[in-house]
Amino acid sequence: MDTKEIEKQISNIKERNNRVEIDKAWEKSWTRRITIMILTYIIASIWLIIIEENNILLKAVIPTLGYLLSTLSIPQIKKIWITSEK
Repeated sequence: MDTKEIEKQISNIKERNNRVEIDKAWEKSWTRRITIMILTYIIASIWLIIIEENNILLKAVIPTLGYLLSTLSIPQIKKIWITSEK
């Protein structure tokens, strides 16, 4: 391998690492969580309207909060799981 090939490979690895870091940051971001919460609330509200349920706006909060609680608890569950696998 010549120097140019090695430099290109290193550059490709750095670019890939940067993309991976950005993806990790997005997965943990509050922007992502809030966006999914809003979409969940809207979809739940629409479903409740379709099935002609009462207290639509209040009842749509339940799946939204469920999502939020799951995103907050999963990191702790992951840590427990990793510890138990060692």
